[in-house]
Parts: sequence; C-alpha cells; structure tokens
Amino acid sequence: MTPRANPLPKSSAARSRYRMPAEWEPHDSTWLAWPHYQGDWPGKFEPIPWVYAEIVRALGRHEGVQLIVSDAAAEKSARNILERANALSDAVSFHRWPTDRVWTRDSGCTFVADSAQRELGAVHWRFTAWAKYKNFHHDARIGGLMADAAHAGILNPEFAGRRVVLEGGSIDSNGAGVLLTTEECLLSPIQQRNPGMKRKHYEQVFAQYLGMEQVVWLGRGIAGDDTHGHVDDITRFVAGGTILTMVEPNSRDVNAAPLRHNLTRLKAARDARGTQFQIVELPMPRPVIFAGRRLPASYANFYIANRVVLVPVFNDPNDRVALNVLAEMFPDREISPIYCGDLIWGFGALHCMTQQQPALL
Repeated sequence: MTPRANPLPKSSAARSRYRMPAEWEPHDSTWLAWPHYQGDWPGKFEPIPWVYAEIVRALGRHEGVQLIVSDAAAEKSARNILERANALSDAVSFHRWPTDRVWTRDSGCTFVADSAQRELGAVHWRFTAWAKYKNFHHDARIGGLMADAAHAGILNPEFAGRRVVLEGGSIDSNGAGVLLTTEECLLSPIQQRNPGMKRKHYEQVFAQYLGMEQVVWLGRGIAGDDTHGHVDDITRFVAGGTILTMVEPNSRDVNAAPLRHNLTRLKAARDARGTQFQIVELPMPRPVIFAGRRLPASYANFYIANRVVLVPVFNDPNDRVALNVLAEMFPDREISPIYCGDLIWGFGALHCMTQQQPALL
C-alpha cells in the first residue's frame, strides 16, 4: 500500500487559529491523575503509587505538576507518599476531581496554542474508554475540567453532529503541521470510535483543530495494546524532521511484520516540502508477560518534559540501547529511566499517563 503522507488542502489547514505544539516545546506543566483504581493492576497495585512518586519527583524539578486526585482522602494519601519519596514540592498542585482511571493522555484534552503562543486552547475530544470499557463517565469530564483550570478556550470537534471520539495516545505531532497516527486505531471496525468517519474526515478535523497540514498514516500497533493501535507505543517525533520508530529484531515475534511494514511507510513518507524524514530505529524489549498475557511494553512510550525525558525501562538488555538513543536525540535533556515492569500491567506507561500543557510567551 502507498504510504499516506499527503499534504492537506491549504484551505482546510488555514481554518485553524491554533497548532498542536511538539512535546519538546516548553511546558507550563504536566497533568497526571493519582492512581486509585486497583482493577487496572489486579494483584499488583501496591507499587504503583510509588512509581507515580518517582515520576512526580522527576517532573517537579523542571515544571509544574497538576495532580488530579479523587477527593480529600486521596489527596491526603498522595501527599503522604510524595512526601516520603521526597517528591512533594511547591511545583505540585492538586485538583480534587473524581476519575475512573489515570490515563490522562487519553481522557484529557489536547492543548493547542495560537500562532503567537499567547493564547491557549484545549481540544476537548469525547472519551469513551477506548470503545471498550463502561466505567468512563468521570474520565469523560476531565478534559473540560483541565481546560477550565488552565484558562484555555474549549474547542469541541464534531463529525455528523457528534463530538469526535479520540485519545491523545493515538496521535503525535512535530509542532510544524505533521501528525502521526495509525489506521488500526482510527479506521478499524474493532473498538470503533467514530462509526462512519473516514480517513479524509479525520484529516479535516486534524487540520481544523490541530493546525495539521499533513498526516502520516501507519498501519498497526503492537501486540498487547489494549487501545487497538495507539501510535505512542510504536512511533514518535523526536525533532521536526526526525521520527523514532520501534523495530522487532526477532523475525518470529508477532510484532516483527507490522513494525517492519510501518518502517517501510515511514521511509517512503515525505514532508510537505517533499523532504524525506530522518528515521531512527529502536529495538523493542523482549516480550513482557504477566499472568499469561503479553503486555504492551515499548520504549516509544517515553515522555518529553522540560529538560528531562522520562523513559520506560523493563530490566531488559535493550534498556541501555533505548537510553543511549534517546540521549543522542535529546542531548540538552536529562534522560531519566523509570522502571515500568509493574506499571505496564495496567496496559500503559509514561506517555499514557501524562498530558503536557504548553507554556505561553
């Protein structure tokens, strides 16, 4: 299949007053939701708050942390853990809002900024728990609450009279009008988010609300991905013209063929000026299996914050490869490994749980 990386019509892209900044651009803060739903980590919940404390400590040295807690009792517990872990600081702000789960990348809004970087907008997607779970009604409100707290203008994308369903983990931006996504997540009838919505409709929405001029469509995600194909487990921008993508060295592994197919598409893709992207390959960790289930362990689920990159590691020989590659990609940032062998039992890692709020000038 010919890779889809065609520039969108100029009239479509021009309708947006806003753009979706790249993750490496300056942040005001990072949004997180404190873990409480033990059903996401059955039999393994106890270490999870301590992983969060490590993340809050790493982020709080460089930017604000907007921490969502369910109620006063949850805030008290979170404060206690953060204090014991030397992670509680003036950088941490608490918001008492009930949540169903903690995957703020997906349930939260997508922050955008105007061309002068002086006005903040928030694209409030409709959230339906990956078209899979029923307990999402608290999480469906989080995007609007985040936008209000950030004093951002709320944008409600619609298709056929209904707000568009989309999770932040399904898209990635280079900050210069190019977006990465997958056909498996947005176009498949399995876990279908927006019945009747086609490729061209998504491209129009991305142009109108995120300022995208071009969409690079990949094929499938990795095995064990509960979201059915989120791009943040496989392929990420690390610079305006540079894309990091996961590869599977073991040809017999179930991930080998789809990741090889994605790599072929990326090598054939061009930006709006016809320039080829620089592609950086990163090997997957060995399969992480718990309770007989393959989990979506991937180094691509890193998170880029101010002066630091948080990288998921799994006690795997390729951990060092991932850390070295990301250190080369971000020489001006600290590379902070976060052990995610327990966290990934919830089917998500560092990028899934974070949502950046861009800094304004």
